[in-house]
Amino acid sequence: MEETRATSITSLITIPAVITLGITILRLVGELEHWPKPWFNEAAGGGGAIVGISWLPIIFGPYFAAKLTRAGEGPSSVGKAIGLALAGFVVVVLGGVIAGIAATKLNFNLAGTGFLVILIAGFIARLGWRALGNVMFAYAFAARIPVLIVMFIAMRANGGLGWGTHYDVVPPNFHSLGFGVKFFYFALVPQMTLWIGFTVVVGSIFGAIAAAVAGRGKPAVAPAA
Repeated sequence: MEETRATSITSLITIPAVITLGITILRLVGELEHWPKPWFNEAAGGGGAIVGISWLPIIFGPYFAAKLTRAGEGPSSVGKAIGLALAGFVVVVLGGVIAGIAATKLNFNLAGTGFLVILIAGFIARLGWRALGNVMFAYAFAARIPVLIVMFIAMRANGGLGWGTHYDVVPPNFHSLGFGVKFFYFALVPQMTLWIGFTVVVGSIFGAIAAAVAGRGKPAVAPAA
């Protein structure tokens, strides 16, 4: 049963993951070639560039939701799914506030706490519709692991000076840190916590809302583990 479920999740996320990888590569090329803003931006955090992957859960959440409900794995309650997804969003905001305070104090440990809170938000959202939550977590890792690889290569490039993209830029105060420390705090931790939780929560919100609007939130035959 577990093998079938894993295979199902893999098949669901394959095309979205490939699309996401393509956008990641396009963004990297655009920044290296200094293509125009607001489509691309080499500033720290990406400067809200239009070409990016953070907004894709808005599309793929409903896509996964539709696929799951057609397969009989809809939420036991659409209201519960939406409510817990929104609760997860509140926790994301809380984590963002903590991380924001940490940024003003240059406190790595406090920032990590904020990021961890955001990751926990993903598990809260998952409680409302476990099948969708499982798929969103799998997609989140499939989306972010390639970014992490790109960041590793970019931050090592040019003797540690980087490529000058948002994938390798760090705040001026931290240029003197060693590669390992910079990669851990500015790549590994946020990519594997903040962006995982954010992706799951946003995808869960829009997926649950899409299920409600479509009127397809049928109870699952058995609750997804």
